[in-house]
Amino acid sequence: MPATARRYLRFTVVILLAYTAANDSAYAQWMGKQRGCYADSMAANPNRPTVSNPAHVTQYGVLEIEYGWDRFWPQQNVTQTSLGGLLKFGMFCDIEFRWNTTSLFSQSDATGTQETFGDNWLGTEIRIHRQTNRLPTMALSYSFKIPSATTENGLGSGRVDHSFTFGASESIATFNFDFNVTQFLIGRPGGSGFDSNQLLALALSHGIHGRLQFAGEFYGETELNQTTPAFASSLWALTYTVTPRLVIDGGFEAGLTSGGPHRHMFFGATYSIANLYRALRKPSSPRSD
Repeated sequence: MPATARRYLRFTVVILLAYTAANDSAYAQWMGKQRGCYADSMAANPNRPTVSNPAHVTQYGVLEIEYGWDRFWPQQNVTQTSLGGLLKFGMFCDIEFRWNTTSLFSQSDATGTQETFGDNWLGTEIRIHRQTNRLPTMALSYSFKIPSATTENGLGSGRVDHSFTFGASESIATFNFDFNVTQFLIGRPGGSGFDSNQLLALALSHGIHGRLQFAGEFYGETELNQTTPAFASSLWALTYTVTPRLVIDGGFEAGLTSGGPHRHMFFGATYSIANLYRALRKPSSPRSD
């Protein structure tokens, strides 16, 4: 791992350790012993469908899954289709574990269709501040890529990548805003070292009627290398809360400049599966008189 990657990783680990040490109840984070963590009821915390992630983390002890279908048209006569999702677990009050996986990735062009099992990303998100009158909710996250996709036909790079994100979320009146800035370290295929670029994303959501919401986002990335230029794009979606634990979404993306997704359609869902800590807690034994 190069010095730059080591510095970013060390910074993330230090923040995690400092937060844990500073928490008044850090000694009892596990199995429901930490006070004030359990919510009265389970409610989904969707990261879908936007590129930016909210600074809010999955509820304490809750296992949550997001899964969806995506169809991209990155250039003329080329289509890409993927099925994938994100598994999240609220390990602590303000820390969640994240596993992002692509079950299927296929690309169709003039030479035919190629398919592969996609890459996997493992990481964590740490909420470092909850919203107050002066400051929004803020979080730090780190993840790394396990290069599980095939490198044939350029479907996967075969290299480990890293991402480091600062996120902020705030509710103003009836609008919710999510802002992300991400530093990427992308392994060079067929070589050593990393290329780097940054992502900026700003998303907003607003209720339309009842459980139906509108979501919009503008985001972009800086130049990665000579073959991957900078780009800007926009994303528009509708979400519907079927129950507090289940949220479905669908929408499209329209690129604003060349170099990014030209067109992109998607739909998916977020579901809170269960609160594992509550399920694993042993019932207190009856008192004997």
